Amino acid sequence: MIFSDQKNHAKRQPAVAGRFYPAEREALVREVEAHIDRNAKKSPALGIVAPHAGFMYSGDVAGAVYSRIEIPDTVILMGPNHTDQGEEVAVMTEGTWSMPMGDIAIDREMANAICEETSLAKKDSSAHRLEHSLETQLPFLQYFKKEFQIVPICLRRIKVSACKELGEGIVRAVTRLDKPVLLVASSDMTHYESHDKAKTKDRRAITCIQNRDPVGLYETVRSEKITMCGVNPVTVMLYSSESLGAKEAELVKYMTSGEVNGNMEKVVGYAGMIIK
Repeated sequence: MIFSDQKNHAKRQPAVAGRFYPAEREALVREVEAHIDRNAKKSPALGIVAPHAGFMYSGDVAGAVYSRIEIPDTVILMGPNHTDQGEEVAVMTEGTWSMPMGDIAIDREMANAICEETSLAKKDSSAHRLEHSLETQLPFLQYFKKEFQIVPICLRRIKVSACKELGEGIVRAVTRLDKPVLLVASSDMTHYESHDKAKTKDRRAITCIQNRDPVGLYETVRSEKITMCGVNPVTVMLYSSESLGAKEAELVKYMTSGEVNGNMEKVVGYAGMIIK
């Protein structure tokens, strides 16, 4: 049972604890600490790209990003829909997410504002029940910040025009409520090609993100057949961050699963990026 309802208060239980990351609090803290850079200098960010695989594979990349950013009180989480459940743009607007390191409340005001500002965004919790792409970001966020709220947004495949419309709706909501947010775009990169091919393909996508070019990213991933599962969340994040005043985009770390398990013939790529 992933959800429990008490007085209309939805509580989402972890879907991948004990598989993608440790289910026990202290073990999870140790796991996160194994992937972070304690000496990294922190600075504010508008958006990030972070992977969502099991921590043994992508934890070093996620940890490198989260070690370098200041986390505001509201984090807008956008990830791909791997389960085919729910709406095309599914926003969970109320309740809490239960995690081994503690519960995290949804920023109801921001979540509802996004749904009000664009009709693309639908109130829907079903898409989030079993989806791991947002859940895997939370231990890193919780390690570095004790209290914050989230707006979980799960995206199916949508057109680039819809990515732009959603990005603009998010900006209108953020501007209306006038509070700082971090836009987290959850994505792995190339899936199940050789290490060398993955690096070559992923470099093309990463260059588009470094250029802060959402259309270029969307079209490059499509034309080059790059199996980047979170291209839509990253495209939306780029549109939003650009309107919020982005000036630069930095690649913090890139690696593949082959560098962890030694299988260089069938890898998944992971990129960690910061947009300021």
